[in-house]
Amino acid sequence: MMMTYEKILRMAMEQSAVDLSCEAEDFCSDGNKVVISRRNENAHKYLELPFFCQLVSYGNNVVASVNEAFVPFAGDYINRYGTVGCFETPAILALNDELMKYGYKVCFMARYYLPVPSLMDVHDCPYELKVMEKREFEKYYLPQFGNAICAKNSERDVIAVGAFDGSELVGLAGASADCESMWQIGVDVLPAYRRNGIASAITSRLACEIMKAGKAPFYCAAWSNVRSARNVVKCGFRPAWVELTAKSIDFVNKMYTTKE
Repeated sequence: MMMTYEKILRMAMEQSAVDLSCEAEDFCSDGNKVVISRRNENAHKYLELPFFCQLVSYGNNVVASVNEAFVPFAGDYINRYGTVGCFETPAILALNDELMKYGYKVCFMARYYLPVPSLMDVHDCPYELKVMEKREFEKYYLPQFGNAICAKNSERDVIAVGAFDGSELVGLAGASADCESMWQIGVDVLPAYRRNGIASAITSRLACEIMKAGKAPFYCAAWSNVRSARNVVKCGFRPAWVELTAKSIDFVNKMYTTKE
């Protein structure tokens, strides 16, 4: 299957529509949209559905997938603050105040990237690169590579690219089959080996392998993760959509509880 940016973007919108219980065309509208969130077995596997409040924008508008009780506030919120403003403070503070009345808080905020095939290039680094199947990277389920591959959800990890200094793995990019059509890229480079071009080398190589498999690679980075964003842009990816997720107060509080 020939991969163009338009095709990849369409695949992403169609998957977001599954996740949010809306239509792909809703993301292209000039008007905002509020829908009631529902369970869907074809949604991204890392999602916990239904949402209480999930905001998504591909740049044209905002689609809010929410609990029925939150529909009136969500509609007013996204129309009052607009496509950009509702993802920024002080609007988010107002959103969080309202969520807390229902036992929720603003939790995750992230930007998602998609590859532009015409901008993609396979980068090199000073170390040997190796494309690995599951049986080859299973022994690397280690804390230092927890962003690239995840032991808790190992059944999703399908392919990886490693950078080796002799026999030592010093960088790893892994692909997680989080839904049928799209595989997510995660990357880890050992601290002593950073700034040697390893991240871009393994990311770009893995993105090409994913596309060869007929899947759309995607990459997620927090707003504040400048290093991660620089890496993926260097590999020919560009920002495609943003998401804001509300989670229960208990969930949010536990995320920041120090473990002994």
